[in-house]
Amino acid sequence: MASTIVVKGIQLQAHCGVTESERSQRQPILVDLSFRCPNEAAFQSDQLYDTVDYATITQCIRDIGENRRYSLLEKLTEDLCEALFQHFTVTHLKIWVRKTRAPITDFSGSVGIRLIRSRQDFLQAQYGYPSPFLITQLPRLPRGKVLDVATGQGRHAYFLATRGFSVHGIDRNREALEFLNTQAQEEGELPITTEYIDLETNDLTPPDLGTEIYDVILIFFYLYRPLFPQLLKALKPGGVILYETFLLENHLQRQHPRRKEFCLESNELLTFLRHCHILHYDEGDHRGASQAHRAFTARALARKP
Repeated sequence: MASTIVVKGIQLQAHCGVTESERSQRQPILVDLSFRCPNEAAFQSDQLYDTVDYATITQCIRDIGENRRYSLLEKLTEDLCEALFQHFTVTHLKIWVRKTRAPITDFSGSVGIRLIRSRQDFLQAQYGYPSPFLITQLPRLPRGKVLDVATGQGRHAYFLATRGFSVHGIDRNREALEFLNTQAQEEGELPITTEYIDLETNDLTPPDLGTEIYDVILIFFYLYRPLFPQLLKALKPGGVILYETFLLENHLQRQHPRRKEFCLESNELLTFLRHCHILHYDEGDHRGASQAHRAFTARALARKP
């Protein structure tokens, strides 16, 4: 049973305005909310602990709106959304924040911001957005266990774990792994495990990643050429490897990465995957997690025989 909770007309006296003179005076702002949360049990139990406390939510909004200074309603509204997802079991949220005394000549209405957000939006922003290449190739990935190489804070691990995959992330950044572990536990025990591994301690013999363990192996923006035999060894027959990283062209045109040995030559990735069935390969100037981020990359999806 899906239900929507509506809270209208939360009144704030806030410092919000583009100019310093406008921010110096408190002004009335109204906030309307409609949201969903897991409150099905409350219809039978009649107990507050089976839903959210509307008074607590209202106080949270007042604490933020009245104790911080803002130039724009956009930022105030975004901060309210983040707080509601962070402190309450809200799953979907619609919010309308508006000034009722906007400093506009001959104007008697209100001006404001409406946002629609989901908990998944919030969490994805926390982890970082996945690569568009992963999103487009998702239907071709076999269900099962995933190895996420150089997982970092887990933007791809989280994306796949919330879609039914079991993910093992490896990295040499302990702080990033700790963040990923904490977030996975807080979000209902997501099927994510992590392991601290420094893949480059020995140039001649990279660490053993196991034999025929994984259905999918992900590598995004990490290049360590001696590792390729271990990756293919760890992949199950019929499993796939999804790979994207910088081309030398990105180093030459955008000076990133700074060292050219961290970039692939044209068609070099195909040589590493020569014993696999290539399901997709392309090189070019590709969009990153946002339209503002672009890079010259090589992208491949290959299946192990």
